[in-house]
Amino acid sequence: MAIFTPMNENILKRMRQKMFFLGSWLCLVLGLSACATASFSPSRGVGRVKQYDFYSYDVPEAFDGFRVAFASDFHYESKFNRKRLQPLVHTLQGLQADVLLLGGDYGSPKGKAADMDTLFAALARVQTPYGILAVMGNHEYGSNYPVVVEAMQRYGIRRMEHQSYALQKGGQQLVVCGVRNPFDLRANGDSPSEHFPASDFVILVTHAPDYAEDTDVSNANLVLAGHTHGGQVSLFKRWAPVRHSAYGHRFLTGWTENSRGTPVVITNGIGTSRAKVRLFTPSEVVLIVLHRVEK
Repeated sequence: MAIFTPMNENILKRMRQKMFFLGSWLCLVLGLSACATASFSPSRGVGRVKQYDFYSYDVPEAFDGFRVAFASDFHYESKFNRKRLQPLVHTLQGLQADVLLLGGDYGSPKGKAADMDTLFAALARVQTPYGILAVMGNHEYGSNYPVVVEAMQRYGIRRMEHQSYALQKGGQQLVVCGVRNPFDLRANGDSPSEHFPASDFVILVTHAPDYAEDTDVSNANLVLAGHTHGGQVSLFKRWAPVRHSAYGHRFLTGWTENSRGTPVVITNGIGTSRAKVRLFTPSEVVLIVLHRVEK
């Protein structure tokens, strides 16, 4: 039988206080994490829908109010799995977007061809007037590349690898360009956006945001990127233990600009990689609404 002296009782009391403090702190962190990553969208397939309103006198008059949905980094299956796929499709459909843009990293290094078929079959059900345009991510190279290409072709998703599409409306056009492998600047350092006159409104889609700094993209009016996952775990959207950019946390998440003043929007993405965890970094779909401003 243990006999506690007054000194031992004091030590035990302090230990209990420390355990209570640590337990309370852990509960607080877990509770805040749940709130920070909770779904406030109509469906549970994604943590949130993040809307940006883009105002510019460069927006063509016919495209005033044009709605661009952007989703990236699915990593299917990861934390984003089969039970979240259909709710995500429901959320995307509810955005009433004019075009859906995809930012790459659709599977995982150990993914199966059947997973890509399932993913793109579901995404193809999102109906928009201008369809679905997509770029590749770093997980789409090597053996995964032909699998993703075949699935995209099967379901009518247009792949952009240093290619551009001119969306026509009311006698005017909006150009969407996609970057092929933004990590190979020797082969792809000439941005596809540079082949259009300054009078065109150009949206450039690249998997990695660093491309907007490493390459001259000054002819683009707006750059959309993913890859960073917002860090997956972050504090105040300013610091994350894992970095996916050569520029520190400058291109971590959200709306920013490159050094030339070109707007860049980086999404947290849908899925996860390495660890199936998100803390203060909810998964998201981005909706950008274009607004024309008169000079």
